[in-house]
Formats: sequence, C-alpha cells, structure tokens
Amino acid sequence: MVTTELIDAIRGRLQAAADPGRAAGAQAYMKSQMPSLGVRVPEVRQIVKASAAAHPPGSLAELQSMVLALWRSAGCREERYAAIELTGLKLAAGELSMLALYEEIIRTGAWWDLVDGVAHRLGALLQAHRAELTSVLGRWSRDDDFWVRRAAITAQLGAKTATDTALLAAVIEANLADPEFFIRKAIGWALRQYARTDPAWVRAFVQRHWDELNPLSRKEALRNLPA
Repeated sequence: MVTTELIDAIRGRLQAAADPGRAAGAQAYMKSQMPSLGVRVPEVRQIVKASAAAHPPGSLAELQSMVLALWRSAGCREERYAAIELTGLKLAAGELSMLALYEEIIRTGAWWDLVDGVAHRLGALLQAHRAELTSVLGRWSRDDDFWVRRAAITAQLGAKTATDTALLAAVIEANLADPEFFIRKAIGWALRQYARTDPAWVRAFVQRHWDELNPLSRKEALRNLPA
C-alpha cells in the first residue's frame, strides 16, 4: 500500500508555487495536452527535496510505489517532473530494479522533456551494472518505439571518460537510417557531448559514417570542433 503523505506534500507545494501567467506558455511550448502549473523545473526539484526530507520513503519498494503512483495519476506536467526527480533519491542510486520504472516513464511519457529526464539515470545504472545495461541499451537501440531508441542514444551524455565508445557507436549505428527528428537530434547531441572528451574519436566516427549521418546529426556532432 502506498502512503500518500509524500505525494500530497509534493502536490500541495506545487499548487502553492503555481504561476498561472506562465502556465499557458509552458504548456504551449511543450505541445502538451497535459496542463502545466507554470512551476519552473529548478523549483520542482526544490519542492521534491523538501517534501522527501519531511516525508522520507522507508524503503526502495515504497519509493518505487510512490514514483509510479505520482507518475500514473499526474494531473499536470510538473507532477511528472516531480516523479522523475524522486528517482534521484539515494534509496534508488545504482539499483537495477529501477530499470523497469524508467522504461515505463520513457514509453508512457513519450516526449523529449520526460524521456531526457531519465537519460542520466540510465547512464548511472550503466556505470553500476555495465554488462546488464550494455545488453539492455543495445536492445533498446532497435526498439520499435523511437523514444526508447532515443534513450539508448542519450544514456551516456554525461559519462565523459567513462563512456563506452563501442556501445555509443553501436546504438548510433543502429539508428543512422532513421528520419525521425528526435533521433537525428539525439545522435548529434550524443556525439557533440562526447567530442568535449575525445574530439578525435567523434571526428573519426563522423568521417566514417559521413554519407549515412543525417546533415543535422553531422552539424550537431561537429559544432564545437575546429574545421
């Protein structure tokens, strides 16, 4: 059974912080049918932190239940942001059992702000469970759902020197022919980020796949590299 104190606290604080003047613009920007309260993401993070400190989950299972309850019953976009933020509590750090929850968020969220919201969580799991997540992300890179494929591509955005370049290459190569904008953008983004760590690897990858890479992906990948 899910206790509601934490969820109620988050919802109450979000409602108190609502900005009707900003809400309509935020909803339009996200092209979302789900209403917005107009609460900025940094403030959502502060609200979740304060609420979790006042009503800490007693176990990982309880935290997972709270995340899913808040996510599935969300009446506004900020509640979904809050659900994602709850997955960052220490109870969940490095826990492989969080993977199914992240997958539900990706598949049912199905928009860039929500999918990208858990990308770094996948990256953290990859560092903690290399073999398992390498297999999962490889499979996800060929999934029928392009949002799942985007998550596979962006999972290593913050990995820097810990980036598994063989995995990065594999998940991108599986999607080179995809015309979907959010996939092309993700490929460019992933390569651009890793270029800060190893520009030579990125340049070589782009040159090797020049004709296969969409122009948008090439442009993004090489944006910060010298001509």
